[in-house]
Amino acid sequence: MSNALSKAKGFKKSKSGTYLSMGTTAFGAIGVAKQIKKARAEHDTLRLIDATVSAVAIVTGLAILYRELKRLGDDDVLLG
Repeated sequence: MSNALSKAKGFKKSKSGTYLSMGTTAFGAIGVAKQIKKARAEHDTLRLIDATVSAVAIVTGLAILYRELKRLGDDDVLLG
């Protein structure tokens, strides 16, 4: 049981955990795209700037997660 618990704690540092983080971060892009579309339709500059900053944050987050995925390489925590 202790071995399973230690594997669960290492999930965030695993390839699977990184892929899951990338997926949830990319899923946030859907909301940002809707926000951009709405801001453009309403000609709301402030909301458009907010959505743009959010989009940049998502891209940066995905780049960081991709770098972490490359660092993990073959030494995956869950594989053993």
